[in-house]
Amino acid sequence: MSPAGRVLPARMDPLAPEVVADPYPTYARMRASGPLCRFGPASWGVTRHRDVAALLRDRRLSNTFPEDDPQFRMAQDLSREVFRRIIPTRDPDDHSRLHQQIVRAFSPGVARRTASRVGDLVDELLAPALDTGRMDAVADLAFPVAATVVCELIGLPAARTRAEVWPRSGALGRAFTPFLPEADRAAADEALAWLRGYVRDLLADRRADLGGDLLDRMLAVADPAEGVEEVVDNIVFLCFTGYETTMNMVCTGSIALADRPDEWRRLRADPSLSATAAEEFVRFDAPIQYTARLALEPIPLGDRVIRPGRSVFLLLGCANHDEDVFADPGRVDIGRHPNPHVGFGGGVRGCLGAALARIEGAVVFERLARRLAGIELAADPVREPSALFRSYASIPLAVSPA
Repeated sequence: MSPAGRVLPARMDPLAPEVVADPYPTYARMRASGPLCRFGPASWGVTRHRDVAALLRDRRLSNTFPEDDPQFRMAQDLSREVFRRIIPTRDPDDHSRLHQQIVRAFSPGVARRTASRVGDLVDELLAPALDTGRMDAVADLAFPVAATVVCELIGLPAARTRAEVWPRSGALGRAFTPFLPEADRAAADEALAWLRGYVRDLLADRRADLGGDLLDRMLAVADPAEGVEEVVDNIVFLCFTGYETTMNMVCTGSIALADRPDEWRRLRADPSLSATAAEEFVRFDAPIQYTARLALEPIPLGDRVIRPGRSVFLLLGCANHDEDVFADPGRVDIGRHPNPHVGFGGGVRGCLGAALARIEGAVVFERLARRLAGIELAADPVREPSALFRSYASIPLAVSPA
C-alpha cells in the first residue's frame, strides 16, 4: 500500500529471465492492472497504447538524463563522453546542427532511392542459400543487408565495417541498454570503446564538406567545443541503431513466416503485402521494446501523477499488444490494416531510420516471397538476451527456391 492508502501499481522487473525470454504475458498483466506499472527505482512504465502514443509527443518529457542516473550509467568515461553527446539523449534544440544532417541522410526520399540497392543485396545474399537449401536469417541476411545499407548511407567502408562489427554486435546491443546486469558491462564497454576508436580512425583522413557524404557533413557542422568526438559518438550511435532495428524486424519476420505456413502462402500469393507484413512484424515483436524519458513537469496518468525527475519508460512492445487497439494482438496478420503500432516511437524523437527500415523490410520480404518456394525453421532460433532489444544470434532456416 502507498502512504495514502492506495494500492501501488504492479511491479515489472525487465531483467527477470521470463520477461527477457517473452515479455508479452507480463505485459498483458501490466495493462490489465492499469496505465502505469513500477519499472525500477524512481521510474514508471506506461503500459497502454493511448497513453504511450500521446507521451511519445509530449514536451513535458525529455530525453536528457542526469549523468549520475544509476539506470543510465555505464563506465564513467563512456557515460560522460558518449551518452551526453548522442542525439537521442539531447533535446531537439540542443542538437539541431547534427539533427538536420542526419534527417537529410535518412529522409524518406533517400530511403526510397535505396530500394533497388536493397533488392540487389538480398538477391546476392540469397544466392548461396538457393544452392544449399540452408541459411541463417541473422548472419546471412538480416545483418548484412541492414549493416551494408546504413554504412553506405553514412559513408563508412561497408564491407570492412560489416565484417568487423558483426563479431561485436551482441555486445554493442548490450552497450546501449539502460538495464544491464553488471556481469555484462565489461564486454559492452569494450565493444563500445572499440567502435569509437574505429570510427575515430576513419575520420582522421576525412575533410569537413557540406557537399560530401554524411560523415563529411557532420564534421562541417560539429561544435568547435566538442570537436570530432561529438561526430564520433553520433556516428557510433547511427552505425549501431541503423542496422539494429531493421535486423531485428527481418529476424522476427523470418521466424513468423517460417512458423506460420498460412501467412507464408498468403505472402507468396500476393507479394504486394510485403509492406504491411513488415509493419506487422514490427508491431508483433517490436525491435526496441521501450524508450526512456525524464519527466520535467507533473504528468497526471490514471489516478496517479508522475512527478518531475522521475524516469518514464514508454513500453512500445506492451502498447503494440493493447487489446483495445489491436484485434487478436497475439496473432500475426500480414495484411493488418489499420496498424497504428508505436514500434518506431513517435514525435520529434522517433526513430530516425524508420523510413529506411520500412523500405528495407518491404523489399526483403517481397524478395523472399518471389525467390523462395519454402521456408522452415531448421533448428530452434537463438536469442540475444536483452530487456531492450528483441534480437537474435542465430535463426537456422531450411529454404527451397521458387
